[in-house]
Amino acid sequence: MLPWLSSDSPFPPAENAFRRPNGLLAAGADLSPQRLFDAYSQGIFPWFSEGEPILWWSPNPRMVLFPGELKISRSLAKTLRNKPYEIRVDTSFRAVMEACASAPREGQDGTWINSEMIDAYCHLHELGHAHCVETWMDGELAGGLYGVALGRAFYGESMFKRKTDASKIAFAHLVRQLEAWGFGIIDCQMKTTHLASLGAREISRRELCARLAELVKSKYLVGKWQFSISLRNVQPTPME
Repeated sequence: MLPWLSSDSPFPPAENAFRRPNGLLAAGADLSPQRLFDAYSQGIFPWFSEGEPILWWSPNPRMVLFPGELKISRSLAKTLRNKPYEIRVDTSFRAVMEACASAPREGQDGTWINSEMIDAYCHLHELGHAHCVETWMDGELAGGLYGVALGRAFYGESMFKRKTDASKIAFAHLVRQLEAWGFGIIDCQMKTTHLASLGAREISRRELCARLAELVKSKYLVGKWQFSISLRNVQPTPME
């Protein structure tokens, strides 16, 4: 039976999550900042549709990207060097979330980024723990992503694009900046071919939780972010 959480119930151990559906752990509780902090620090995240109770997940295996393993293809490197764009950080958080909510997803009719989620993560953003990276082209928001940072771990939530490669541009800048800041892992949650092409790979939930236990201890970069890196001279990742 799926555990039901009250407002003060702790999460069950992540290893108790169902195999089918993969990772479903519990339902209920709320999306308060403290609840979300507790969830992310244990490798758990909320994912539910409008009209459903809050559902909490911890899939096994888990898709992650170690910042030093980012793969930049020849075509992406050319885009980063030559395409006119501007990277902005933490200037349009709600707009990024709303764009992610309306972005079409293969195999999905709706979105889990409902109004309750948007309000909760905007609150995290106001507290300095949720961030967005934005790609601007011709004065318009062309793509981007958002996620949560705890210590030196980043939890990617969603991305969108309105112009070709706009989300990849934002993602590449995020990863390279996190690497420069000493972040140890980016949790990508679910496996996709898109993320795999950028260097993400699957690890066990046990390994993820062990790494998070160390990384979240570092109280680091709370507040609005500013990026200092440029990828205008980036070279493609050598093929193995």
